[in-house]
Amino acid sequence: MRIHATMVFDRLMDSALYMIGSLPAAEHAREGNRSGLLHVCRGSRHNARSTIMKSYREELWFETKTRRAYINITPHVEAVVKKSGIREGLVLVNAMHITASVYINDDEPGLLRDYDDFLERLAPQEGVYRHNDTGEDNGDAHLKRQVMGREVVVALTEGKLDFGPWERIFYGEFDGRRRKRVLVKIIGG
Repeated sequence: MRIHATMVFDRLMDSALYMIGSLPAAEHAREGNRSGLLHVCRGSRHNARSTIMKSYREELWFETKTRRAYINITPHVEAVVKKSGIREGLVLVNAMHITASVYINDDEPGLLRDYDDFLERLAPQEGVYRHNDTGEDNGDAHLKRQVMGREVVVALTEGKLDFGPWERIFYGEFDGRRRKRVLVKIIGG
């Protein structure tokens, strides 16, 4: 079965519309334009109001002084959300480098040290990695990133990140001391 980009877009938009309470509008939305804005109709047929689905993209840049670091980037993401003007929708935050991670957890110093200790036991920096035979020295960083993940998606409700208790967004760096970017992509209305 061949999957077309429009099918993927339609499923993504259905999911986004469901998240913001507009699933019945999904069929109507697919009949509309395919520009960067998506026109959806919310509410009943007699009491419908129009909403434009918007998207906003911004990159955050980080350069750590150490090889490994765990940075709470929640305030940076909140600033991007505010700048976007989008009040309801989804926020994707993902590391744009294969030796860095974005994840959600508690901002507790002991937990951050536990992560670092655990990852170092799992994939020690001084370990032997076939990847390092290519001239690189960061085989461990690739494995650590794979364990911690690439991205997170957070619901956006009334202009705020919709977190559970203690949740914060982190940038995990496993091969630092150089500039790397994190993508923040917001869709909603």
